[in-house]
Amino acid sequence: MEDLYELLEVNRDATQDEIKKSYRKLAHKYHPDANPGNKEAEEKFKKINAAYSVLSDPNKRAQYDHYGTTGNNGGFDAGGIDLNDIFGDLFSSFAGGFGGGFSRSQGRARSHVRRGSDLELIVNISLLDAAKGITRDFEIMRWEICETCHGTGAKEGSKPETCKTCNGSGQVRQTQRTVFGQFITETTCPDCGGTGETVKDKCLNCDGAGRIHRKHEIKDVKIPAGVSRGMRLRLSGQGDAGIHGGESGDLYLVINVQPDENFERDGNDLHTRLILTYPQAVLGAEIEIKTLTGETEKITVPSGTSQGEILKIKNQGMPKLGNINSKGDLLVHVFIDVPKELTEKQRELIKNLAAEMSSPVNENSGSNFGSFFKNIFTGKK
Repeated sequence: MEDLYELLEVNRDATQDEIKKSYRKLAHKYHPDANPGNKEAEEKFKKINAAYSVLSDPNKRAQYDHYGTTGNNGGFDAGGIDLNDIFGDLFSSFAGGFGGGFSRSQGRARSHVRRGSDLELIVNISLLDAAKGITRDFEIMRWEICETCHGTGAKEGSKPETCKTCNGSGQVRQTQRTVFGQFITETTCPDCGGTGETVKDKCLNCDGAGRIHRKHEIKDVKIPAGVSRGMRLRLSGQGDAGIHGGESGDLYLVINVQPDENFERDGNDLHTRLILTYPQAVLGAEIEIKTLTGETEKITVPSGTSQGEILKIKNQGMPKLGNINSKGDLLVHVFIDVPKELTEKQRELIKNLAAEMSSPVNENSGSNFGSFFKNIFTGKK
């Protein structure tokens, strides 16, 4: 008996994806439609199908690996395989490339009752809105059941009729016999579009669609505190209306938290900047910091604080989603303000400080050279 792994041209430790990929390639190569009249190719095709029926099943594969058989008297068959699932688009390529033979269904039988589509709406909110939570009203365009025909699509006084082409199934079946057995293909009925019904006298309000596309307002939608950018909130049943009594789809609100000029979010923490004067950084200070909510918190700046240090104010960050009492922190990043312009008195004081600290400085800093240079062009003295 031939080795099944060799038949499918894979290693014994091959993954299921590798086995399936190799099987598809070989099935395409040896399919009878690709090799008309070639008995050797036909026999090879049977063998690789039998091999795949074993190696694609974890239990059968384990038994084969251990015992060299699956208990079918040393043989293997393709029973239990969903051919549509195995071949996928392989069958459709045969149908298109070799003029018939195997073909897959162009669509599974669709129920007359169909669920409406889901919708998405981007919601722009501020960082403060995300911190506190907010209630909003929204307007969306969606498909709604026609109030004139109540979704049937038929004119008042008439009703839909069972499609004569598919007898109400919504699908047209074709049976084909091949050397491998009988195959049934199903395609969507061309006359009813898969609904199983036809409308002779159409509703004048919806032109037979059974639904109308219109603006709809949704009021008092609560966006909870702690939401973050990219989060999706589902409003059940607020999407498009279903067809033939099917349930409505859902509306998804996609949250877009807009940037804030004073605060930057990092998870549940917030970051902000604090600009200190040189004396405040050297000697320390008590400074009030404005929080996201507009309130102020007093913070102690230790003496000798350097640029780049981070001071923390606990529980002044963003609330955790679902638990507004648990908040992150407000992280204050220190920046030292170095003045570009000084009065004469300030300059002298800094020079004295530099001398006291034995710190060399530019003695010409802040001289009148700039004004002198400007006067050259103005003619002033």
